[in-house]
Amino acid sequence: MRDRFDRPLRDLRISVTDRCNFRCRYCMPRERFGEQHTFLPRRALLSFEEIERFVSACLPLGLSKVRITGGEPLLRPGVPALVQRLSTLGVETALTTNASLLRDQAPLLADSGLDRVTVSLDAIDPQTHASMADCTIPVETVLEGIEAALENDLGPVKVNCVVQRGVNESEVPALVGHFQGTGVIVRFIEYMDVGRTNGWSPGQVVHSMDLLKELQREFDFVPIEGESPSDVATRWAHSDGSGEIGFISSVSEPFCGDCVRARLSADGHLFTCLFASGGHDLRAIIHDGGAIDELTDAIAAVWSRRTDRYSEMRSSETSSLPRIEMSYIGG
Repeated sequence: MRDRFDRPLRDLRISVTDRCNFRCRYCMPRERFGEQHTFLPRRALLSFEEIERFVSACLPLGLSKVRITGGEPLLRPGVPALVQRLSTLGVETALTTNASLLRDQAPLLADSGLDRVTVSLDAIDPQTHASMADCTIPVETVLEGIEAALENDLGPVKVNCVVQRGVNESEVPALVGHFQGTGVIVRFIEYMDVGRTNGWSPGQVVHSMDLLKELQREFDFVPIEGESPSDVATRWAHSDGSGEIGFISSVSEPFCGDCVRARLSADGHLFTCLFASGGHDLRAIIHDGGAIDELTDAIAAVWSRRTDRYSEMRSSETSSLPRIEMSYIGG
């Protein structure tokens, strides 16, 4: 199944909750997601059986990889049971997490068949971490979660760092140095205008190539050829073989033309772009429990009409459109 720009459906991001115990300003600023914010009621969330059914319905369309996201997915009880359900379908199964709960859950996740973990970490410095995550969970807890993932072979473990000008540029070389030689791949993400609550402006973006130039003052990198045209990151290796880093450059070097990702919200809406204004409500057919072919046909109908190219077309006009918050559909 291909969309109107001949892009196949290969990768499904599955949000299992819109709740999170961090309040990162680029995703869930506290003034918008405070104590009075109304999150999805638990009764509205898709069951693990329904999520498994949705993934099964995507398989005939070419799906090969699923990623469990949130919010913070490990806040939802029983995620290892969902991993076990999905891994038995034969798809690569990954998890994106802030790692605050990963230390204790890593063994269960590994035993359930999880293939790999990506951890969101924007700073090594305790004060910068506390400021960006806007929480009391120390950076040491995140680092312990990463170590637990390594110990349980949930790798290659990747660390995603969102870089904001004037906020955490100084943390970039510190992150590279900290994880060099550990097997952890650090990827730096250009600050994006996801959602409508993070106050994004172009001046806050640090372009990836500018970061690379700065890093090359301290480290010696050589380029690595990508494994697939749909890879979102450009890869660079330490010349001495002690690891690699990556850059995800949605602003300066959009990759819409090779995007093969769809997103399923925790309550059953299908989104065909991270910057979507709205999703496709498939709750009724998911809950129905009828022939799975009907669900496959519904997903195919959505994907075949897909024309999303937000990052390639980014302008004052497109940026003014409403956009779904990242905490609702996952990053």
